[in-house]
Amino acid sequence: MSNIKCIIIEDEPLAVKVLSDYIRQIPFLELRSVFKDAILAIDYLRQNAIDLMFLDIHLPTLKGMDFLKTLTNPPAVIITTAYHQYAVEGFALNVTDYLLKPYEFERFLIAVNKVKAGNPDRYKQAESQEVKDFIFLNVQKKKVRILFSEIVYIESQREYIRIVTTKKEYISKMSTHEIEALLPVTLFKRIHRSFIVSISKIDSYTAEMVDVNGSTIPIGRGYRDILENL
Repeated sequence: MSNIKCIIIEDEPLAVKVLSDYIRQIPFLELRSVFKDAILAIDYLRQNAIDLMFLDIHLPTLKGMDFLKTLTNPPAVIITTAYHQYAVEGFALNVTDYLLKPYEFERFLIAVNKVKAGNPDRYKQAESQEVKDFIFLNVQKKKVRILFSEIVYIESQREYIRIVTTKKEYISKMSTHEIEALLPVTLFKRIHRSFIVSISKIDSYTAEMVDVNGSTIPIGRGYRDILENL
């Protein structure tokens, strides 16, 4: 299988070092170049085939989101930033994932695995991928199979998450960022720093709350535009 060719567009030296170190630990990633300014990356992208771009938002000259809007056929994009409020705009631009600094290697690995498994138009894999309609989660020392279609919402409980389904509830030791990276973006939306809801289970919503399957979930201040395009 061919490696995923990637570039970094980031103006913070420490962030570049962390990303570069993480990339070196992934056998299927190949770092081709690093740019401190998005303007400098434009010509490179025109002349080179790149599969993945790690893009910071706050860049000199041209901001990351504005740069992304200029690309007619962008590679897969993983946003790297310290600002969560740009997540909605990022996913509207079809980014693969959104890493909030500082992020651990495990979270980084989840993001790049999404590129490897979920972008057949951008990255052709040798083996075919079966579309899954479920996820296996660690629940009380067991791997439990949970269907996406049965999940109502997911709630953060410090270092654990509570998965509420139409049949029962589960507690698993992971963060909402980790579970969000494993969920299909077309089926689930984060509406609060502590809540992810199933779109198909939404009965009604206002600017401040969502009713899902008989439960009322608050909408966070930075997530109030997330449901506009339903």
